[in-house]
Amino acid sequence: MSEGYEQHQQPAVPVLEEQRLDEFLGAVPERGQWRYRPRRVGMVWRSKAFRAGAVIVVLALCGLLILSMVREQTGTQGFLVGLGLAVLPVPLLMAAFRWLDRVEPGPWRNLLFAFAWGACAAALVAIIANTFATRWIATATADPASADTLGATVIAPVVEESAKAAAVLLIFLFRRREFSGVVDGIVVAGFTATGFAFTENILYLGNAFGEDQELGTTGLASVTAGTFFVRVVMSPFAHPLFTVLTGIGFGVAAVAGRRHRVRRVLLPVLGLLLAMGMHALWNGSSAFGPYGFYAVYGVFMVPVFGLVTWLAVWTRQRELRTLATELPVYAAAGWLTPAEPLSLASMRARGMARDMARHWHGTTDRARGKAAAQAVAEYEAFATSLAVLRRRARRDTPGPDFAEREQELLHHLWQRREVAGPALTYAAHATGRFRARRGTAPMAPVAVPSPRRFPQQPAPYPQQQLPAPHRHYGGYNPYLHDGHQRDSRPPPA
Repeated sequence: MSEGYEQHQQPAVPVLEEQRLDEFLGAVPERGQWRYRPRRVGMVWRSKAFRAGAVIVVLALCGLLILSMVREQTGTQGFLVGLGLAVLPVPLLMAAFRWLDRVEPGPWRNLLFAFAWGACAAALVAIIANTFATRWIATATADPASADTLGATVIAPVVEESAKAAAVLLIFLFRRREFSGVVDGIVVAGFTATGFAFTENILYLGNAFGEDQELGTTGLASVTAGTFFVRVVMSPFAHPLFTVLTGIGFGVAAVAGRRHRVRRVLLPVLGLLLAMGMHALWNGSSAFGPYGFYAVYGVFMVPVFGLVTWLAVWTRQRELRTLATELPVYAAAGWLTPAEPLSLASMRARGMARDMARHWHGTTDRARGKAAAQAVAEYEAFATSLAVLRRRARRDTPGPDFAEREQELLHHLWQRREVAGPALTYAAHATGRFRARRGTAPMAPVAVPSPRRFPQQPAPYPQQQLPAPHRHYGGYNPYLHDGHQRDSRPPPA
């Protein structure tokens, strides 16, 4: 292990612009004083466990109600057929949205809540409100046909998109720390809409199967096959695409600083209105003639889907560039090695670091290798959160909890640095993102006022014998060196 990793000394925290360390951050508490558990309160309804239990109970009740209503409309056989067919696109959509969230992955509890809200609560609200509104319009106008058309093109988009947007709003308000940008908005909205489309597909496919049983049609000419092709094969992204517009509005509002209060309110509303308009256009495509559906699909839906996909990928790359911009100040202060910001800014290097940690620590014990890879993944997530936090504070005014949040993230990084640091340094060299010049002196750290000793703590994942130096680097092994150490071995001929 290099000297940089054997020295358990806590570096100073970089100060934003001209603020002094003691005034802005204050004294960093010892490890025994680090507490991340919420304070106990006297009222039971304020406890985290009680609120989580209440949310689970409410969503479970909504799920039971919506399933019973769908089963009543489709019948038992139709319900089972619809359930089996509707579940097919769900893993693909969830994997796609989770892939977009790889830079700073959000907790699964938020995503599962969003999916459950869309599949249970939003679907229940939509089916009740749409049915009531359509019946009221049919009674008031005495024209059931126009009531169905008006309900599909006007009522349904407003009700359904508002119900789905409620999940994004709840996570934006109550999980603000985990909702930091456009990618988070896209992912949360995508999971919510995927759950909603799942329940809606059960209803449509179940009704189609019941119609086939009445008509006696089977095979590719059946209504079930046609419904499956349109809703699952051609447009599985329809509902996610609508709600993602709302998520983008909330994501841009999350990036906007506290000084732009009007923007933080108007952007989510604008995203919701765009989602409603696009949903209305999709539902009303049949009004444009026999080829209206295909025209809207090819001229509007596919280009918008491509544009949103490009925006999501571009935003993810922007988050990676933020790591390369914001983290070097922590490397200069001694929290990271000089190569780590470059490695953290590359998805290839991050994946290689996890694989190398699993290989180094799992040659004799697979469980230890898996734990080491998990430690590197957590290190990467905490470092990304730290970079996003500092960018937000640098562009806007630092929030009242900036110092506490920064110290918390640095503490988490410090606990995992003995495993993650060498793996990320190795990955930076292996991918060519960092090449230390042989014979150069170590980089001098930034002068810090009275650094304090960090409490000695055992490595969370026991080290084993390190691999031999890789011949590609001429005897240089980044796992043994911090990126600026002199290597006495001669380079290969």
